Amino acid sequence: MKRKLIALDLDGTTLTNESLISSETKTILTDLRKQGHIVSIVTGRPFRNSYYYHDELKLDTPIVNFNGAWCHHPNDKDWSHQYYKTLSKDLALSMLSLKDHPEVQLIAAESHDKIYVEGNFIPYPDFFPEGIELSEKLSTEFLLEDPLSVEIFTSTIAYQPIIEQKIIDLYHDTVEVRTWGGQTPCLEVVAAGVQKAMGVERIADYYGIHRSDILAFGDQENDYEMIQYAGHGVVMQNGITRLKAIADDVTTYSNDQDGLARYLKDYFY
Repeated sequence: MKRKLIALDLDGTTLTNESLISSETKTILTDLRKQGHIVSIVTGRPFRNSYYYHDELKLDTPIVNFNGAWCHHPNDKDWSHQYYKTLSKDLALSMLSLKDHPEVQLIAAESHDKIYVEGNFIPYPDFFPEGIELSEKLSTEFLLEDPLSVEIFTSTIAYQPIIEQKIIDLYHDTVEVRTWGGQTPCLEVVAAGVQKAMGVERIADYYGIHRSDILAFGDQENDYEMIQYAGHGVVMQNGITRLKAIADDVTTYSNDQDGLARYLKDYFY
């Protein structure tokens, strides 16, 4: 079999509902890497709370963070294909107006190594891996750089469309809005044109892998372009209906039933 690029979303795909990588998933990914296939993480998460999965899987490949806004190689700071797409800090600060809505629990602006927040809500246990006290306040005093993304966490998924429409009304086509988070609903705002497929394409180009030899796995709206772009886009059984409609295949089992590992085993063996 020709060498493949296997692009993996994390939450709801590679990770269990407890945000763990199962032993079965580790085993199959390790074996596929030994066979020469390329495994890369492509996530909406920041690097600060996804790097340990990269380490746990012992990957030596680029990673895509912030839904495609940052593509980089953790083990090569001078990697030739890296890129970094930012929002203006003024736009990020103007989003503080959304905090007036009662269901908005946290607004966070993220750079590659810092987080600036408005609110005390902790979306999930490892959102602040070194503690919320190490974050900066999202204000003109502290935010002096253009961030990669702004995340708006709401108390329920049902409220997301309302906030998303407000963002669209305010900023029109100057930004992209991605939804993700599962148990912790999040709207992530990134620069216009940014999406996961950008990073996947960059990694494939670096390794000389044709689009037809890309396998991508995801489950949520922020995986849409990646699933559409890949030669073989696979959606998890627990994925959203809209994503399944454009997928080349759907796993038989969910992320919490080793759906990824079982699918890869059937596909490659």
